[in-house]
Amino acid sequence: MAYTGSESEFVTLDEAANWTSKYRATINEGEIISHYFGREKIEAILNQEDCVGINIYHGIEDGKRNLILVGTSSDEQDMENGILVEKGYPCPPTCRRENRLNS
Repeated sequence: MAYTGSESEFVTLDEAANWTSKYRATINEGEIISHYFGREKIEAILNQEDCVGINIYHGIEDGKRNLILVGTSSDEQDMENGILVEKGYPCPPTCRRENRLNS
C-alpha cells in the first residue's frame, strides 16, 4: 500500500474533547498534555519532495515527554535524512487559554 496524503480521519470537537479528557485522567497533574509546533516548521517538512504526510514519534528528553515530527513519503517510509522537528512548546507550561481540548 502506498500513502496518498489523504490518510487519517477528521473528527468532531466532541470526540476529540472526550479523548483528551480521558487522557488527562490517566496522568498526574502538571504532566504534558500537548505540544505546539509552528506552521513554518510543519510546512518545511511537508514541502520536501515526495512528502505526503508527517509521522509523529514520542520521545523523552531530560525526563519529559516530547514529540519528533518527520516527513513520510508515498512509499510509507520516514524521511529520516530530511527535516526533523522537535522542541515543540509543551503544555504545561506554555498552555493556550482553557478550552474543551485542554481542560
